[in-house]
Amino acid sequence: MANDAPAGNTLRDVPANPSGRDDPVRAVLTAYTRELVTAVDDTLADFLTTEVDALAEIDAAMGGFAATARDHVLAGGKRVRPTFAYWGWRGAVGGSEPLPPVLPALAALELLHTFALVHDDVMDASTTRRGRPTAHVALAAQHVAAGRRGDPRRFGEAVAVLVGDLCMVWADRLLARAAVPPARLLDVRGCYDQMRVETVAGQYLDVLGESDAARWSVDRALRVARYKTASYTVQRPLLFGAHLAGAGSDDALVAAYTHYGRAVGEAFQLRDDLLGVYGDPATTGKPAGDDLRTGKPTVLLMLARQLATPSQRRALERAGAGGGDREIAGLAELVADTGAVERVERMIADRVAEALAALDDASIDETARIALTGLAGTATDRRA
Repeated sequence: MANDAPAGNTLRDVPANPSGRDDPVRAVLTAYTRELVTAVDDTLADFLTTEVDALAEIDAAMGGFAATARDHVLAGGKRVRPTFAYWGWRGAVGGSEPLPPVLPALAALELLHTFALVHDDVMDASTTRRGRPTAHVALAAQHVAAGRRGDPRRFGEAVAVLVGDLCMVWADRLLARAAVPPARLLDVRGCYDQMRVETVAGQYLDVLGESDAARWSVDRALRVARYKTASYTVQRPLLFGAHLAGAGSDDALVAAYTHYGRAVGEAFQLRDDLLGVYGDPATTGKPAGDDLRTGKPTVLLMLARQLATPSQRRALERAGAGGGDREIAGLAELVADTGAVERVERMIADRVAEALAALDDASIDETARIALTGLAGTATDRRA
């Protein structure tokens, strides 16, 4: 198999027979990720330079607006979606196909992700993302610094919506640059569109849940996790990659990816639920306890209410009432006391096991099988 960097051909091969978290596979997966992230970021930077320059020709202010959107795209992140899409593609084509023809499609997923993040931050009134101000907060600050009239917060939120919209359009434009046969690209586009529909559905349920938390349930919280996160983080990117490789909807590999992706994606969100309460802000880039402060009906909080004693349940009703750091820390301790944290950890482990079982009988490139086995762990056992 090839041993070239992404810009030339495929990524380096992973040795077979992983034996645990600390074996060479983990180190090689890290190298894979580093190389793929570099290739995706280079593709995005080249594309966005042209796009920002074109918008700057309309008006100097448009150039600044477009540069803000570009900066949020290139502000870091784990590039999880392009990574799963790459392995979905690689699992189908093996190690001999060149990477550059599909790189625009992989990178387009990161533009879609930026669209979702920017809009999500507006809806959640989040102030930080990846350790820096969210788009709407940064734009409000620009409004103040420029001495403009009107409400800075309103301006920041309105322009952030436009930033997200622009990233969505950019994603479509970059996807169209993938050098694959037109009929195949149309099939890829169908998968991409379904991913976007499911993301919107999950986001709506997430917003609805915050306004109707008293009548929410564990099952409904899991449905949010499935559509808001699992679909567009793992499952659909894997299928996106498979369709880039020419796999049909009735292909057995597509069925394996569907089961693996749903399980790992749900586990990914369950880990996010835990990090949202117990994560270190210095590592996650977001304040701890926001989900409890707002009363977001996550699986974790729904389970805590289900498992709580009557007195614990009454105390948990304070979730969503705001409160200072001491009150939120007390609620976090109470959630753990109900046994909900242990239950969520078991749910994560069960889903990872389910995902790995889905790969057992799949006809898949062996390097991709090993990589997806490793990613099932790294995506769901993390600190950020």
